[in-house]
Amino acid sequence: MLFAFLVLTLGSNQVATGLALVIFGTGLSSLIGASYVGITIPSFDSIFPDWLASDPVGKLFFGYSPLVYFAFLAVFGVYWFLNKTRSGLVLRAIGENDLSAHSIGYSVIGVRYAAVAFGGAMAGIAGAYFSMVITPLWAEQMTAGRGWIALALVVFSGWRPGRLLAGAYFFGLFMTLELYAKASGFSFLPSQFWAAMPYLMAIIVLAIMSARESGGGEAPACLGKPYMSDA
Repeated sequence: MLFAFLVLTLGSNQVATGLALVIFGTGLSSLIGASYVGITIPSFDSIFPDWLASDPVGKLFFGYSPLVYFAFLAVFGVYWFLNKTRSGLVLRAIGENDLSAHSIGYSVIGVRYAAVAFGGAMAGIAGAYFSMVITPLWAEQMTAGRGWIALALVVFSGWRPGRLLAGAYFFGLFMTLELYAKASGFSFLPSQFWAAMPYLMAIIVLAIMSARESGGGEAPACLGKPYMSDA
């Protein structure tokens, strides 16, 4: 919401503000979380009975945290909202032509505040997944820049929820390969290479998408452009 206030109310540059808040947030989280380093956090594991996940097939469907299932539901929920509801149509209209949406009575700033709040909530849930599910403890900079991959995923998906889901698991596959390579002792390539692979693939995918005339989906016309209510 701090980002929303700076870019929507004050009209600051979105890219510069985002980078500044990333640096600010990194330092602030290190300060606040210093007292939590090394403390085990209660994990948010599967809520299903253990016997349901006792075999490989059962584990595939019942062996995950509720946040995993929530992620799938969120994708379908966002798709339904954007394509099947009046509010979703209003949001898309404001993203494409804010002046036209304002001229017919829609609150551009209000809708964008709501959109930023929703995006921030999703990012917060994703961050909580690291410390509550993957490793039930808090460590400084434990996300290791994965938020930047999420940003690349938006471009990769062409602003389409379904393609976003596929892209997320595509990049997740490369992150998993790093863990398997370390666990199996595979030494053909250094572990640092496997750790860098997701980010390297993000660059390659974005380069390919940019080289094409159309990436399968166009960005909203007003993306990154400030809107002042007195315009």
